Amino acid sequence: MPTVTVIQPIITEKQNTKIRCAAYCRVSSDSEDQLNSFMAQTKYYEKAFENSETEQLVDIYADEGITGTREDKRNEFQRMMKDCRKGKIDRIYTKSISRFARNTKDCLKNVRELKSLGITILFEKEQIDTANMTDEMMITIMGGLAQEESTSISNNIKWSYQKRFEKGTVNVFSAPFGYKLSNGTLIINEDQAKIIRTIFDMFLSGIGYQRISEICKKQYFQYKETFSYYGILYILSNEKYIGDSVYQKTFTTNSLPYKKLQNNGQLNKYYIQNTHEAIISTEIFERTQNLIKSRKHNNIKSESIFKGRIMCANCGSKYKRKICRNKVFWVCRKHDNSAESCMSKRIEEKFIKQSFIRLYNKLWHNYRHILIPLQTSLQELKIRRFNGNSNVMDIHKEIAKLKEQTHVLARLKTKGFLDNAKYLEQTTELTAKINKLQSELKKLTRSDDEDEALEQIEILIDFFEKRENSMAEFDESAFEFLVEKIVVINQNELGFHIIGGLKFKELI
Repeated sequence: MPTVTVIQPIITEKQNTKIRCAAYCRVSSDSEDQLNSFMAQTKYYEKAFENSETEQLVDIYADEGITGTREDKRNEFQRMMKDCRKGKIDRIYTKSISRFARNTKDCLKNVRELKSLGITILFEKEQIDTANMTDEMMITIMGGLAQEESTSISNNIKWSYQKRFEKGTVNVFSAPFGYKLSNGTLIINEDQAKIIRTIFDMFLSGIGYQRISEICKKQYFQYKETFSYYGILYILSNEKYIGDSVYQKTFTTNSLPYKKLQNNGQLNKYYIQNTHEAIISTEIFERTQNLIKSRKHNNIKSESIFKGRIMCANCGSKYKRKICRNKVFWVCRKHDNSAESCMSKRIEEKFIKQSFIRLYNKLWHNYRHILIPLQTSLQELKIRRFNGNSNVMDIHKEIAKLKEQTHVLARLKTKGFLDNAKYLEQTTELTAKINKLQSELKKLTRSDDEDEALEQIEILIDFFEKRENSMAEFDESAFEFLVEKIVVINQNELGFHIIGGLKFKELI
């Protein structure tokens, strides 16, 4: 019978078993009332842990006067997360979810990370304790409410600005070059105003943007940052110099994360006359705008999405853009120089766009019947090439199976059967598996044209999987992504060469 010896534990001094707690506070602005609120939150947590026998306050993390919609702007929040990762904190207290995070994505991400570190959070307002949660549904709901709260506040601010725009009573917070700010009013800075008048004079005398930029940088070196090519164009286009103001030239999106965009007709703009003293006359400004439009019109051919992509099947020359009677045409360069050298006829641009729209819609409706069978055939050919190597075949089959799963997930998300968080989680896992298998495959096979074609067809399938609607109007981004070149077969037919080495003919 074995002998058992009991080794008694070493008795040490009583360890500190208190839970190490942190408090996170945040206020939304730097106004006096909010600062009082900030101080009140800090004092509240200091007092709450003063006489606790089970918990001790290790630190208070407080972001003051910083937006809650952008996590990367909250330095104290980031410091708290770092301390959590270092094992300094067991539990976090915060007033509400809206103080902790202002959108569902950030809320869930941080709660999940803290949960994985064994750190719990108590949201006091909502009475949610992550220590007692079996799933994250409540956090999702409350995080969504916090996001709505932030969006609501943003919309209220926008509404107040909108009313000020309509009344023409907007405070000015910055002055363009040529002015200085005095009690919210633009006052002429005469030294700078002389330069503004000189710039307008140079432009109306025929000097171009780049040359004006060079002259100004040389003569007025102290302001060289203002006089870039686009800086000169901005000055020449700015209505402020005739004493008027346009409001809402830019706008902020309604959904998180907020983005500032150029207002190209999405929202109303407000043109208010005589908001301040003018530097130049209205007549000079109007002449300048007409000249800018004229120059832009003359240079329009260099801005086209079709530039360098249209080829002549007859002689191999590239097509160039021409404008005739307010219509835009594309014509073979060789034919344009000498009609006898190439018999190809010119084509109106609108017909090229219409042909692309028809081709796009055919592919969008039928890509499963065209691209997926093609992908399968190429994969089978590749497998047959390596028929003697069972490892290669097995890997190809597994990759094909995993990629099919990603397409299924994409279809489920498009139809609304799968939420974004779950979609990202599952596709990330599948992508990691595919990348690992592809790395193994590269060790067994060399990369060749077949691999590239398969990869591009995969990209094509993925592109059409994610497009929810057919195309009604010409989409430049879709054309740029899909089309490598257009070959003009004749005046009635175009050949579209798209990524993946695929070629399709379409009638004009």
